[in-house]
Amino acid sequence: MTQEAIKAYSQAHAEPSWLRDLRLKAFEQIDHLALPKIERVRFHRWNFGQGELADNEPSGHVPDFTVLGDAPKLVQVGTQTVLEQLTPDLVAKGVIFTDLYSFIDSHPELAKEYFGAALAFDEDKLAAYHYAHWNSAAVLYVPDAVEVDQPIEGHFYQDSDSEVPFNKHVLILAGKDAKFSYLERFESIGNGDVKSTATISVEVIAQAGSQIKFSAIDRLGKHLTTYMSRRGRLGKDARIDWALGVMNEGNVIADFDSDLMGQGSHAELKVVALSSGRQTQGIDTRVTNYGRHSVGHILQHGVILESGTLTFNGIGHIIKGAKGSDAQQESRVLMLSDKARADANPILLIDENDVTAGHAASIGQIDEQDMYYLMSRGLDKETAERLVIRGFLGGVIAEIPVKAVREELMTVIDKQLDKR
Repeated sequence: MTQEAIKAYSQAHAEPSWLRDLRLKAFEQIDHLALPKIERVRFHRWNFGQGELADNEPSGHVPDFTVLGDAPKLVQVGTQTVLEQLTPDLVAKGVIFTDLYSFIDSHPELAKEYFGAALAFDEDKLAAYHYAHWNSAAVLYVPDAVEVDQPIEGHFYQDSDSEVPFNKHVLILAGKDAKFSYLERFESIGNGDVKSTATISVEVIAQAGSQIKFSAIDRLGKHLTTYMSRRGRLGKDARIDWALGVMNEGNVIADFDSDLMGQGSHAELKVVALSSGRQTQGIDTRVTNYGRHSVGHILQHGVILESGTLTFNGIGHIIKGAKGSDAQQESRVLMLSDKARADANPILLIDENDVTAGHAASIGQIDEQDMYYLMSRGLDKETAERLVIRGFLGGVIAEIPVKAVREELMTVIDKQLDKR
């Protein structure tokens, strides 16, 4: 990749000068920045991309629209938008869910102000690479004081038959006192196993008083090496409830961060993860308390099958000046194989007095007494094991606010267990 190639791609897509310049600045920094630090995960030799900047051809693989329902949604396959669906009343209220270029046409100042506001292009090497090489993007905008009763859905599909990198950027902008639920799916479709890469950045800007229930199910294929960043930036009294199901089959580095900038801001992060085969998933979940009386809680539960590797790093950081803040975290991993590898690393960084903070972490195998009790009641080993796993993950899944997401996560987990 060269500066000239980036300029040519930007010009071909009629990008404004500020967006082209952001790409170029990010490109210039790639070789000067370090990779993000993910404790106890060896990923420095992973291939996250060869510097290609290209668009997908229209895919022969499209989702079954008849089962997607009538909820407000945006559907993209690779770099192509295949469906935009908003009700007339939401359009009348000013809600927008579309590709970035269309949003720039309708709201150029908002796009310029907030694209890249939650994740800086020069934060690390992978962030810079993403900003230089993203090839599709979406924007959800809910204006001030607008409440949306029905969950808004974002469906983003990676074509497993395509060599084009899956470099996706999603910007979610909640105006002051806006209130809505958002369900996001990243999924590989098709029957191919073409080796490829993905860099994904999801930015959530929660302005003062806004409330967002953010649910996600990630099901990217085993042929994909992925860097994923989900970053929230919360204003005064804003709240984001994150419920994330990490069910990928390939190697993944994930960064789930909430920056509590405003006084009284609140983030609840609940993460369920499943690793299997020979895959490695490293998950950094961080809450940084900047505002006074801000609250950040992390709850992570994971299961490892076969020779999989799963690492949970939970980081709570209370910045100097954030008096009255609260940072709590819990990370637990259940291993179902002697060949599995797990880490659960709690990290607390406290730079202020008059705060509360705590952490818990555990790694272990299925309790033999639990198995003995269930099997003594007539259950076979496989059924007993499944019940124990459901109970272990159920405490987190039960906290997910959307019933359909809870049910879908349990279905995905059961399918993974059936593969053993």
